[in-house]
Amino acid sequence: MSLAHTPQASASAQPPAWRDSRIDVGLPAKLGVRLYGLRDGPGAALVIHFHGGAFVSGTLDSGIATARLLVAAGAVVLSVDYPLASAEPFPAAVEAGYAALSWAFRARTRLAGTRARLFVAGEEAGGNLAAASALIARDRGAPPLAGQILLSPMLDPCLGTASLRRNRAGAAGCPLAEGWCTYLREPAAAEHPYAAPGRSVRLAGLPPALLVTANDDPLQDEARAYAARLRAAGVPAAECVLAAPTGWPGALGIPAGEDAPWSEPVRRAMREFLAAGATPAACDHA
Repeated sequence: MSLAHTPQASASAQPPAWRDSRIDVGLPAKLGVRLYGLRDGPGAALVIHFHGGAFVSGTLDSGIATARLLVAAGAVVLSVDYPLASAEPFPAAVEAGYAALSWAFRARTRLAGTRARLFVAGEEAGGNLAAASALIARDRGAPPLAGQILLSPMLDPCLGTASLRRNRAGAAGCPLAEGWCTYLREPAAAEHPYAAPGRSVRLAGLPPALLVTANDDPLQDEARAYAARLRAAGVPAAECVLAAPTGWPGALGIPAGEDAPWSEPVRRAMREFLAAGATPAACDHA
């Protein structure tokens, strides 16, 4: 993998550096990726990260805030520029995500050091892809994952929860609804667990999870419901619920989000999760 010049793209005092590249994961086109952080000692955390954008928008720049929070929590982060649904609907993005995950596992020593532990993470639509990648890794028997971090994840296309109604989201014309329609294209796709992990009926055997949401997050109810269903299936799953206002999930796509009032409890929850390789005690900042 050839990594390009490292830019500085933050007003923060000491922003984690990044390097951009394109990797060959066996798809028709190479995938754009961005590597944050530096190789650590044995057993470091390598996080494969997916940005938000309701499946139809977003770039590597959209994921800067979450990637930097993960680096500050002690991880090396590989952000993936997956194909957007406007050009390539389901399953293109999730298959690209899983291909990047498999590639990163093979390259883990070079990226993060010997015996690096592999995690997936993502915000909003990226949370969907992280959860789906964990499902595929379980079903295909590789690569082994140490955990999954899902921030305000889009998990259920039904868009009928109370938190969506409270925040006046989910109705026709809403970016979330439009994103789901573009991503799924065909109604039958909504029943596929890799498209809608929140509707999966088989969750046993997944890696430990940390789900982060907020009291003003329209996706709060589906995130917390997924955490509860994971625990019911025997999967350790902790929840971090942030006090309002946060502006989630939109605020997660703003680079300055790493300096927002909610950033420190998120960093702390991530740090505990990555260090333990399992979920910390549930944290409630509401």
